[in-house]
Amino acid sequence: MTLVIVGASSRQRLDRAVEAFEAAGFQRITKLDEWDEADAVLGSSERHAELLREADDRGIRYVLVHDGSDDGVAGGTYERAHHRIEGAQLEELSRHLRTRERPLVTCLAFAYKNGPPQNAALLVDARFLDNPYWVPELRERTGRDPEVADHVLKQPSAVRLLDDLERIVRDLLPLYHQHGRMDVTVAFGCTGGQHRSVALAAEMARRLREIDGIDVELVTRDLE
Repeated sequence: MTLVIVGASSRQRLDRAVEAFEAAGFQRITKLDEWDEADAVLGSSERHAELLREADDRGIRYVLVHDGSDDGVAGGTYERAHHRIEGAQLEELSRHLRTRERPLVTCLAFAYKNGPPQNAALLVDARFLDNPYWVPELRERTGRDPEVADHVLKQPSAVRLLDDLERIVRDLLPLYHQHGRMDVTVAFGCTGGQHRSVALAAEMARRLREIDGIDVELVTRDLE
């Protein structure tokens, strides 16, 4: 089970972060003694360093998340964070930190102009493919539309990429599972996160759903 300790650059950010973890199924606790080995989230608004030292001294394993800019606390949540995030990443991270019975593979489409995801196991730059943006009748559509998907997926290099990547993911999943990692993100990036990355992520998700015993999610992070 997972204990998440959250710090933030402001009280508002901290409350929002804790609420996001609660919405994902984490139990909110206010001190370490309340943790009962279920998935739980503990917001650290003050005495960051003291709380973390206490957890370390007691041998409690936790995941440390900091939302926002540097809090300026030596040994605090920003300095020691396993994950430094901005609020928009809360939903994705909270899902991935949940204890799971079945492995989860997330096929994520994103825009490089907004920055790559932090924790992708595999990250693919799709900007080598012909861009539907430059086809007038496709510009205002997205990779979810069949016409855009066809434009992307009919490119031989896209097919080779997906074939190779599917084989890699199938080979890696049992190895990740052996080491206790139950979630894997395969991220596809393009310039705007609207066309190429979305079409590739959707097709990879479709292929991986054919694997028994795993869950697959499609996330289009920057789709307008």
